[in-house]
Amino acid sequence: MDDKQVLLVVEDDLGLQKQFKWSFPAYQVVIAADRESAIDALRRYMPSVVTLDLGLPPDPANASEGLATLKEILELAPKTKVIVVTGNDDRENAIKAVAMGAYDFYQKPADIDVLNLIVSRAFQLSALEQENIKLQQQTSEPLSGIIAVSENMQKLSRMIEKIAPSSITTLLLGESGTGKEVLARAIHGLSPRSGKPFVAVNCAAIPETLLESELFGYEKGAFTGAAKQTIGKIEYAQGGTFFLDEIGDLPFSLQAKLLRFIQERVIERLGGRGEIPIDVRIICATHKNVQDLIDAGSFREDLYYRISEMVVNIPALREREGDAIVIAKAFLNRYSEQESRDIKGFTTEAQHGIEAYSWPGNIRQLENKIKRAVVMADDVYIGLEDLALQAATDEDSSLPLNLKLVREHAETIAIKRALAHADNNVSNAAKLLGVTRPTLYTLFKKYGIEGH
Repeated sequence: MDDKQVLLVVEDDLGLQKQFKWSFPAYQVVIAADRESAIDALRRYMPSVVTLDLGLPPDPANASEGLATLKEILELAPKTKVIVVTGNDDRENAIKAVAMGAYDFYQKPADIDVLNLIVSRAFQLSALEQENIKLQQQTSEPLSGIIAVSENMQKLSRMIEKIAPSSITTLLLGESGTGKEVLARAIHGLSPRSGKPFVAVNCAAIPETLLESELFGYEKGAFTGAAKQTIGKIEYAQGGTFFLDEIGDLPFSLQAKLLRFIQERVIERLGGRGEIPIDVRIICATHKNVQDLIDAGSFREDLYYRISEMVVNIPALREREGDAIVIAKAFLNRYSEQESRDIKGFTTEAQHGIEAYSWPGNIRQLENKIKRAVVMADDVYIGLEDLALQAATDEDSSLPLNLKLVREHAETIAIKRALAHADNNVSNAAKLLGVTRPTLYTLFKKYGIEGH
């Protein structure tokens, strides 16, 4: 019985209630006799299809209560297919109901075979719409390599998907450890250049004296020790994507040469005389405030304008609600397998600790903590001590004062946390939250949360 689709029948006539109860054997029929019980049943069962008699008490001769019920149903569950059932002389209100958003209408006396056909088509349409939503969600999952459930990262993922097919020069801004290179690789992977090289250079990791030759290459004899012609990293990226990480650390003396390359798309090797045309997509990144560097005279303003045709701001891990525990579980699975450890998960205390910690080192710090814990854990569950963390106890001072906003903020965070703890299992998340599955689905819709 529970496996059947739910059909909510809103009807106050006892005789018709019995008739409807036994006339739809393919469905789990739930009866409601008035507006209040109809809304309660809607919240509890979240049916895809509802049949609604417009003549409801307290005044069955007046359709106003039925139309008000229809309005409330569609406000709570706008995708529900509502079939209104009216009296034989009430075609005007039936048309009004359809204009309000009802799926179809049927006039009494009820021909059960015809009504069964209308109900069946409504369920089929609802199933097609739900399947279409699932397909859209599957195609709109976060980018390859990106683990995210937070709203700001979902938006960033959509932004990356729009940027990727173009050739626009992109600047990724974010704290150290936020995954700038991962996002750069995602852009490359979604671009028409995905089959060509992705070449990354970290300006902060190469000594200034070697950086120019590393980027542009050199000819034999260009300097002492240049025993053969050597191709630079920019040239290696030909046809693909060139990622210049920590561009804020690029020496001022090299900035003019990089600017010319970006403008002209040609390079000259050290000691060379000929210009070499280069076709690459350019992505840059830094954790520094570029405007501060410009004001300090250590970064060229004209270079900044060239590299920032599109700017992507990457949020810190502490700003990504619900992401820390999801990412932690992914790292746990990876390193448990890599280290051949049978680690089953985190203790509840450890999960709360992961969520409460501010992660100043962002994802890189989280990864290091999880890897260490997997190696050092004595139990099959990783605890706070294994992570070397303490749960924060400070109140969140960033919460708004408006009670409605506070409640919405708190409910959204609680739902995302529950989904993360339950590995996106809706039934288990509902149990953690102390609500029914239909109630949780209602909250998904209310707050625009994607349930699984």
